[in-house]
Amino acid sequence: LKDIQYIRSICYDKLEYMRFDSNVGKFVGYTTFGVMNAERLNKDTSQIAAMNAQREAVCLNNVGVY
Repeated sequence: LKDIQYIRSICYDKLEYMRFDSNVGKFVGYTTFGVMNAERLNKDTSQIAAMNAQREAVCLNNVGVY
């Protein structure tokens, strides 16, 4: 179960500009706008904790389904 990965991609106009990756444990920006927002969100520890909780809520509960 440790190899399960939760990824939340944030896209605009078919371009991914930011992503949360549970293996990295933080937001990663891919454009200048995404880097700016990722730095802002990574400072908020409650946001990081909420995204890590999504891994447990979404992925781990549905591992038997797939």
